[in-house]
Amino acid sequence: MTPSEPYAARLEIDYPEKLDRFTTFFRLLWVIPAAIILSLLGDGIFVATALLIVFRVKYPRWWFDFARELTRFGARVGAYLALLTDEYPSTTDEQTVHIELDYPDVERDLNRWLPLVKWFLAIPHYVVLTFLFIGALVVWLIAWFAILFTGSFPRGLFDYMVGVARWTLRVEAYAFLLLTDEYPPFSLK
Repeated sequence: MTPSEPYAARLEIDYPEKLDRFTTFFRLLWVIPAAIILSLLGDGIFVATALLIVFRVKYPRWWFDFARELTRFGARVGAYLALLTDEYPSTTDEQTVHIELDYPDVERDLNRWLPLVKWFLAIPHYVVLTFLFIGALVVWLIAWFAILFTGSFPRGLFDYMVGVARWTLRVEAYAFLLLTDEYPPFSLK
């Protein structure tokens, strides 16, 4: 992959012109059913993927498709929780959250032993993301009040939240979805 090529995981979220004040007020309660579904489905994806790559040197297309769709659903739940959209997270429709994940050629593009340590190599990202998440929590609180009073998410704050989500997705694609051996960039863009 050359520097001009995009990273193996890409995220865009459409900016909403107006957000519903009522659903924003109760967002933490209304996200619970979707969050439960997501948590039930998400267990074991990383372990199974790592085992497939290490022992079989394979990433079956159907497994990738399942992981991709689960990642997309997770991003929709996250965007809904982060107040970036008013649409309740769909399990099938793309909605306003757009994720593209590149299918890896395991034999050519991935080192079969790296899945054992990628989660560890990503520790610097976890440290930075911890601080970014603290900032995102402050931004979320400010945005919550802004939406309640004005009905809109301030654009600069929206871009910050999307940038944190984008960074998180790239780290997830590297360390847990195991889509690429290219170390994720330290960037909100």
